[in-house]
Amino acid sequence: MKGARVKSEDKPQRRLSIVILFIVIIIGLFLLLVNFITDWMWFAEMKYVSVFFKELFTQLKIGIPTFIVIGLLMDIYFSRLRKGYFAHIASHEETDMKKLGRYTKITAAVFALIIAFYASSKLWFKILEFSNSTTFHKKDPLFGLDISFYVFKLDFLKELNELLIGVILLFIIVTLIYYMILITMHSPDIMEEDDSTADFTDDGERYTGSNNPFGDDSPFGKFFGGVTGNARKQSRPQKHFDDKNFKQLLQIASAQLTVLGVVFFIMLAIEFFLKQFDLLHAHTGTVYGAGFTDVNITLWVYRILAVLAVIGAIMTVVFIKKKQLKKVFTVPVIMVCVGVAGIVVGLIVQNLVVSPDELNKEAKYLSRNIEYTQSAYQLNDVTVKQFAADENLTSADISENSATISNIRINDYSPVKTFYNQTQSIRQYYKFNDVDVDRYTINGKLTQTYLSIREIDESKISDTWLNRHIKYTHGYGATLSKVNTVTASGQPDVLIKNIPPESTVNEINITQPRIYFGELTNDYSLVDTDEDEFDYPDGSDNKYTKYSGNAGIKLNFFARVMFAIRENSLKLLVSTNIDSDSRIIIYRNVEERVQKIMPYLSYEDDPYAVTVNGRIYWMVDAYTTSSYYPYSEPYSGVTGSANYIRNSIKVVVDAYNGDVNYYIVDKTDPIAKTYQKIYPKLFKDFEEMPTALQSHIRYPNALFEIQANMYTRYHMSNYKVFYQNEDQWNIANETYGTKNRKMTPNYYIINLPGEKNEEFISSIPYTPKSKSNMTALFIARNDGKNYGKLVLYQFPKSKTVYGPEQIEGLIDQNTEISKDFSLWSSAGSDYSRGNLFVIPIKDSLLYVEPIYLEASNAAIPEVKRVVVVYGDQIAYESTLGDALKSLFGSSGGADTTGTTVSDSNKKLSKSEYIQKAQDAYDSAQSALKDGDWTAYGKYMKELSNYLGKLS
Repeated sequence: MKGARVKSEDKPQRRLSIVILFIVIIIGLFLLLVNFITDWMWFAEMKYVSVFFKELFTQLKIGIPTFIVIGLLMDIYFSRLRKGYFAHIASHEETDMKKLGRYTKITAAVFALIIAFYASSKLWFKILEFSNSTTFHKKDPLFGLDISFYVFKLDFLKELNELLIGVILLFIIVTLIYYMILITMHSPDIMEEDDSTADFTDDGERYTGSNNPFGDDSPFGKFFGGVTGNARKQSRPQKHFDDKNFKQLLQIASAQLTVLGVVFFIMLAIEFFLKQFDLLHAHTGTVYGAGFTDVNITLWVYRILAVLAVIGAIMTVVFIKKKQLKKVFTVPVIMVCVGVAGIVVGLIVQNLVVSPDELNKEAKYLSRNIEYTQSAYQLNDVTVKQFAADENLTSADISENSATISNIRINDYSPVKTFYNQTQSIRQYYKFNDVDVDRYTINGKLTQTYLSIREIDESKISDTWLNRHIKYTHGYGATLSKVNTVTASGQPDVLIKNIPPESTVNEINITQPRIYFGELTNDYSLVDTDEDEFDYPDGSDNKYTKYSGNAGIKLNFFARVMFAIRENSLKLLVSTNIDSDSRIIIYRNVEERVQKIMPYLSYEDDPYAVTVNGRIYWMVDAYTTSSYYPYSEPYSGVTGSANYIRNSIKVVVDAYNGDVNYYIVDKTDPIAKTYQKIYPKLFKDFEEMPTALQSHIRYPNALFEIQANMYTRYHMSNYKVFYQNEDQWNIANETYGTKNRKMTPNYYIINLPGEKNEEFISSIPYTPKSKSNMTALFIARNDGKNYGKLVLYQFPKSKTVYGPEQIEGLIDQNTEISKDFSLWSSAGSDYSRGNLFVIPIKDSLLYVEPIYLEASNAAIPEVKRVVVVYGDQIAYESTLGDALKSLFGSSGGADTTGTTVSDSNKKLSKSEYIQKAQDAYDSAQSALKDGDWTAYGKYMKELSNYLGKLS
């Protein structure tokens, strides 16, 4: 028969589809499992297995009980539905109870699985924060709750409530689905049959196949067949509507709707109750946080809506019981009206009541805004000191502050990086990605330095699998120079250079220079293979090595299969260079490495390298942030973004072994303490950091810049002054390169006024808003017990203290300087101006700006001149020491022309000799004008030397 043939042909196709779907699911699960297993191996290598399984175990602790409880409740619920349905609904069909029971359990299990999966994957970390929360010991001023409630608990409660609302909606859908199953398997006799029937036998004989996509025997198939009329029947009896069974069906449904309606309204009440806490992070008018309108209008609207939602739950029961279904919508309509009225009234109050008298109406709310924003950014602990900004420095003062003078940064980041890459990269496949400023003890003195790591540029090596993963596995060495010392040709004086590293500093020797983990190491590497690794170039030959560190995952056969799939590389599986002792090193990029271990911190995007005890380490600043700190203004200015930040954690990564350690440096930060409770084996106390590394932690400029920007307004603690912006500041501008820009924080080694010893600090100057004179200097301390302390040196308002932009103007107006700028430009050379440094010495200020020159035929900028400004006096010389000498008669320990590092052994081009001869002549003429015959004789000797080389 044709119908039988069609049905028999459909079955193999359906089976094939099921088999293909099953295979796809298995492959998908396996691929997910591959990443899970390989990550597990990596966390085991890192000795952070507990960190890896914290997420999984927490999810299982949440998911399994949720699945069991929800599954059992749904099974009981469906059983009650089924009993009520069968008790009240008449049907002529015989029901397959065994099949119905199976469908019931499957539906309950699927529903429970969806809820359990969502709850465990979405809420697991919030649950851990909730259960391990640490008090802030500070309460919000509106509700009197500790701030920990907002930072650790509020978001969880909101997510949980949203989940429950979603569950209710899903619950309605599942209930309808289950009723559809019941209807298809135990069809109600809604239609009564007539005695007369119509014979459709002929049609049935002509075609007995099925075009039902669900099949004829499944519940959905029977339902589909009943709707479309495709059920195979020999005759179709005439029917008319039987409202008895239909009413019974509605009566059963009404009971379920009552329960769902009540629960939905209760969840809605909770939602409005929680929304009142969001007012503390709102921005209405001039206030960040709850202002006058929020507290007196919006807050009460939320409370009224919450009460109405509870009333709505009660009314739902009453009206459905009375079968007055239309009245169920009464409360929701009232809620909508209240919500709209609240918006309208809020706008009226804000514009007609608050705005005309904003200062008085918002007075206490502005005070809260100021207090809590200062607290969120640690600006309430700023030490304010008055700074006279006198102009009474003497030669003796300059000499006494030699620690400050000798560490003024003459070299700039960009030229130094260019210089390193041009002179110290050695081979085209090496690259210095970044230059980091730090401090080291050199010859017994605290000295500010540049340090940069020589890494492999993966884009510059031959793109073969062997080269990328087995041969070129690591960078090599570092370059270090002082920030204040240059050679006679104006280039950085390099103290650690070449391959292998050669150090001229007794205190710093790099004995393990290999860089397996860095900023440019993005590929995996294979070590302990049968192939030697390229180590470093040695003249025309290359040196090779074998990795002796402890990083890497052993590649037994199972691991090789896993990583071959993970990396989509068959070569990992078939390469004869790999044996069971070989190891694969993954997550070699420093930023990716720390992010993988602890993704719930915010990280500095610029790790900096340090060398300690012969090894190289990376230090990464990690931040704890929150957007739930009450009454605090977000530092991005976007409402709802982060409004609390701490640099509470320092991460140290060994560049050779890849070991990663997290140290808590701020024990007062509740977020860091909460994370330590969650991951007790991950976070260590700062005291556990090796002492040698402790001396290299820096107060991050990224955080300091955020604080400095916030402090432009939030230094004003008086709400009246704050509201009027009477004393608002700006961060000062400078000319950098050839363009005007806002200044950024700079690191210095300075002997701060009133302090006994020099220290490593970061500073940034302020000017009054729309003015150019300087009003204050903001400083962050970096060393020892003073780490993280903020100091503001405030200048007298009764006198004009030149700001950086005004100093730049004085430099522009100097005829000698402008003449040189014009001369260099006309000669085809590019000049650029470095950072302008504001240096406090005793109770006076010194301004220093280096000038760089890059000849058209040279790619390396050099320090050409140094400008020093003191009061109205300008010194413009070849070196900082010379400039200071011309102003004060003392170089303060800074390099002078006679003490710059000689580069006489270096071969120069003809044009460079001409330029140096010209420089020597100019310097000699300046010395002659000053009556400095010693310097004059020295410069003339240099001139004669350069002319001799030209001849």
